[in-house]
Amino acid sequence: MRAKGKTTRRLMSLGLCGAALAAALAAPAAHAAPGERHRPGDRPVWTPTATGTDARFRGLAAVSSRTAWLAGTKGTVLRTSDGGRHWRDVSPPGAAEAGLEFRDIEAFDARRAVALSIGEGEASRVLRTDDGGATWTESFRNGDARAFYDCLTFFDSRHGLAMSDPVDGRFRILSTADGGRSWDVLPGTGMPPAQDGEAGFAASGQCLVSSGPGDVWLATGGAATARVLHSGDRGLTWTAAETTLPAADPARGVFGLAFRDRTHGIAVGGDYRPDQESPRASAVTDDGGRSWRRSAAAPAAYRSGVAWLPHSRSSALAVGPAGTDLTTDGGRTWRTVGAGSYDTVDCTADGGCWAAGEQGRAARLTGF
Repeated sequence: MRAKGKTTRRLMSLGLCGAALAAALAAPAAHAAPGERHRPGDRPVWTPTATGTDARFRGLAAVSSRTAWLAGTKGTVLRTSDGGRHWRDVSPPGAAEAGLEFRDIEAFDARRAVALSIGEGEASRVLRTDDGGATWTESFRNGDARAFYDCLTFFDSRHGLAMSDPVDGRFRILSTADGGRSWDVLPGTGMPPAQDGEAGFAASGQCLVSSGPGDVWLATGGAATARVLHSGDRGLTWTAAETTLPAADPARGVFGLAFRDRTHGIAVGGDYRPDQESPRASAVTDDGGRSWRRSAAAPAAYRSGVAWLPHSRSSALAVGPAGTDLTTDGGRTWRTVGAGSYDTVDCTADGGCWAAGEQGRAARLTGF
């Protein structure tokens, strides 16, 4: 995300019933400290896993309860296939030396993944692996110094998009139809004009999310109003809707989105500065993002990531540096259920939920 100046926001179990998990989480829960073992019978908590690095992970792709990918600072990419007991360093060769900052990763399985590095000009790159990270191929390198790519998403294993902060007054969209092996810039004619200072936040890999074969949403901040843009045709045409989240400052806006289908969504964010309060830091939609309603009881602080719980139509988790919140009514009200610092969260159809963040933090939701 661009900033006023150049630095302020730049680098910014199988068959599990979601309702049962939500009910267990709703009871008071303590966050497990690094190295603390989870004891049988404890309430569900984020149980940290040892990654062996101090990189900050804002990119997370949960494939299943056993397989997940992490992407973060220092050109770091990790993968686990045993539920987090072991993380394998599968970082692209030379990524650390090149100063790449991975902020998003999308994975199709334990072997195929696409990672996004952010930054001005050539720092924004897309890399793909087909062999579990043993080798990587760079499929896109940004050649426009005005562009700054923040997030990517996939509709299926072939079709996906990536988004850049505005260029010539409009958000720029990349498209792939071959699983991220090649990318093309889409025409900007279907994109509404950006507001002055408007951009995306590369905070959790959730500023661009999709649902189904063609719907995609783009989250913004930094301008007079925090907006969510929607496209129903894989990024060719877009409409914009204002949200109720804090705005009118470079540090405020919508940081993360989650849609459980093409109509029901949650937006989270606020003001990422730790010394600033973040009231009104969540909103909900039930019309595909055409309109957004303020949560009656928002998360207690800024939240950067959000995910619907598996097989639930009403429960979701939101995470941020100051803790984790749970909703059991579709985002209308939230309750804090953990105090640990995480930047991003992702859940899978087989009941796995993962979170990741600063100082090499990666965790699984356990105890249920």
